[in-house]
Amino acid sequence: MTSPAGPGPGPGRHILVCGGAGFIGSCFVRDVLARRDGTRITVLDVLTYAGNRANLAPAEADPEQAPRLSFVRGDIADPAAVGPLVARADAVVNFAAESHVDRSILGPEAFLRTGVIGVYVLLEAIRHETELARAGERRTAGGRPMTAPRLLQVSTDEVYGSVEEGSSREGDTLAPRSPYAAAKAAGDLLVGSYRATFDLDVVLTRGANTYGPFQHPEKLIPLVATNALLGMPIPLYGDGLQRRDWLHVTDHAAAIAFVLEHGEPGAIYNVPGGTERANREIVAALLAALGRPWDLVRRVPDRPGHDRRYAMDGARLAALGWRASVPFAAGLAATAAWYRDNAGWWRAIRDAGWDDYYARQYGARIAAGEPVPTPPGWGSTSGAGPTVAVAAFPSVGPAIELDGPEDLGA
Repeated sequence: MTSPAGPGPGPGRHILVCGGAGFIGSCFVRDVLARRDGTRITVLDVLTYAGNRANLAPAEADPEQAPRLSFVRGDIADPAAVGPLVARADAVVNFAAESHVDRSILGPEAFLRTGVIGVYVLLEAIRHETELARAGERRTAGGRPMTAPRLLQVSTDEVYGSVEEGSSREGDTLAPRSPYAAAKAAGDLLVGSYRATFDLDVVLTRGANTYGPFQHPEKLIPLVATNALLGMPIPLYGDGLQRRDWLHVTDHAAAIAFVLEHGEPGAIYNVPGGTERANREIVAALLAALGRPWDLVRRVPDRPGHDRRYAMDGARLAALGWRASVPFAAGLAATAAWYRDNAGWWRAIRDAGWDDYYARQYGARIAAGEPVPTPPGWGSTSGAGPTVAVAAFPSVGPAIELDGPEDLGA
């Protein structure tokens, strides 16, 4: 058995994007279509709470891009939905995941269905198409021969677990510490097993904490931004010194597109952002950018098994020729401005279902919370205080009122 050793699908190909209405997936879809190189994309998304058709609206409103974008509402764990779509694709990019650690603690089962069973169903469909290609029987509707589809599985730095010192490398032992991370790690290992056993053309990326426009308000940066804009208490877990490496969503999407085209079959690529910050620093920077007071912040009881630090080594991806391009300070400032200017998008999400989740996750914690002392230098523009200076944006005025292993298979 052999897999193609050359680059993956390039311009003009048909890509199936699973989970393409989510945060990172929709950015990938928008950015690839915006290249205007003839690439066609089919999005498969079941539209759970985190999948939002509005995230694809910019592409669907573009007269040139819209004809090259198809949307199918369906479940990645449903073979009847997945099989026919894989059969028509040159490549598959899998973003589909329940992705919030807090929610995985409240209800792990959905994470296993998407992250493990869904990946299995996808791999079986790709295995079938690969066997057809090897037999010379995989063809387009017009009879043109098709090569085996390439799969890019999108994973996360959280599969490495908490990293006290140094940086995780692709060959490090996986040590997930939450149901979300464990489901992603299981999916990674399943992809590796199909590479080793069936010689499928697969590549895998593990991205750092990602931020930017269109991110669901449950995550740290949009939660802080939207609560601040609403004048609501901002929950800060424990001492707030948990450290994360931050990667802008456009860089993350670009790295995935780059690896899809240039990655070596069977390889794993870490995608770091190159900017490590404590959660407390992120909160301070956002409040400063939005002109909101620090006294909104409440120290709340930490969540179980909260990883202290994530960090990844990106040498392998750098050697392939890719670098992140969005400076963190500029990216965070632009993200704060986006949430300030797009209240209609996130207000539509913070509905009754959101209220139920928020009450379960934070209600008791905020009730038991306490004020957090003001950071040294708060309000300073000298760089001694918040990462983003207070003067970075004009005041937004009163609070908004809300209605209601190293290689795969190795």
